[in-house]
Amino acid sequence: MPLALLALAIGAFGIGTTEFVIMGLLPEVGGDYGVSIPTAGYLVTGYALGVMFGAPLMTVLGTKTSRKRMLMLLMGLFIVGNLLSALAPAFSVMLIGRIVASLAHGAFFGIGSVVAADLVAPDKKAGAIAMMFTGLTVANVVGVPLGTLVGQSVGWRVTFGIVAALGVVGLAGIARLVPDMPKAEGVHLRHELAAFKNVQVLLAMAMTVLGFGGVFAAITYIAPMMTHVAGFADGSVTWLLVLFGLGMVGGNLVGGRFADRALMPMLYVSLGALAVVLALFTLTAHDKLLSAITIALIGALGFATVPPLQKRVLDQAHGAPTLASAVNIGAFNLGNALSAWLGGLVIAAGLGYTAPNWVGAALAAGALVLAVVSAALERRTGEPGTVVAGGAPAEQRAAVHH
Repeated sequence: MPLALLALAIGAFGIGTTEFVIMGLLPEVGGDYGVSIPTAGYLVTGYALGVMFGAPLMTVLGTKTSRKRMLMLLMGLFIVGNLLSALAPAFSVMLIGRIVASLAHGAFFGIGSVVAADLVAPDKKAGAIAMMFTGLTVANVVGVPLGTLVGQSVGWRVTFGIVAALGVVGLAGIARLVPDMPKAEGVHLRHELAAFKNVQVLLAMAMTVLGFGGVFAAITYIAPMMTHVAGFADGSVTWLLVLFGLGMVGGNLVGGRFADRALMPMLYVSLGALAVVLALFTLTAHDKLLSAITIALIGALGFATVPPLQKRVLDQAHGAPTLASAVNIGAFNLGNALSAWLGGLVIAAGLGYTAPNWVGAALAAGALVLAVVSAALERRTGEPGTVVAGGAPAEQRAAVHH
């Protein structure tokens, strides 16, 4: 794998750390600004919304810029946002800083996925995407726990300062290691938008929303589930989330490796197994050992879907994949928000802290159904129906040449 992937992984590590570390620092941030925990939670919500809307916005704004330069600009935006958060004199200013940093998130992973895939041979594309996303998964194992520890011990402003420094390292790595990769000639915004006319692109994004949403339906409420149902102490939640992160690292690498060999079968296995494990979590959540094992499995199976889903979008929008790739990153966050809301509804309805697991299982099963439908449509047409430069389907343009 090229060294350029290391630079992308470092950027992904910083982005993953800043996205999730705030969850462990809400009491400290809220206390400093004199706001309640629910109000401080807007720092999480604002970031998620910034990712969803920032992914297509920043990608569209960068259509006339080379991918390398756009990645560097996005890391610069990430650095500014985190510095603003670290130095913010008021809560409103910190919220702005979070939103500024979030605008880089979706477009970075979207454009980075395209760059990573272009750096390697066709049969290694999913593995290259997985290598970049390894930075995000490792952030949950190393960056978030360490960032939380530093924030609680020294001050949360120091944590965001360190994250900004990580952004500087990522920016330098991209500038030094990522080759100049100009956009394909003849590809304009209308060609990028044409990808969304492809039903296979839309199906892949819907699979992303439902599949990864299934993971967060359970993980969002992991703290009350483990303390009230499994009987863990409050302090145990941290290492349980580390187990989840370790599962994410392993699943991401395995998913990338096998997606290059058999993409759709990999999705069938990972989504089907995820639905089963989430359903079983309603039972295993009552036992400490079994619940710990299940949490690791959910992380592994959930992130095993990420490289194949991202590659599926790139394959179906071939020739003009940048915007579709970025929007698919927003789809992950949409799935997170949707599943967290649905999980909260079933708990509020009095169905218990394990009820979100059934929600997650249903969402993952829905993603599996969509995968089967997508494959059936592809077999019926005989071709993926990809979009190429110029906006016409690949098979149509091939017919013109003949």
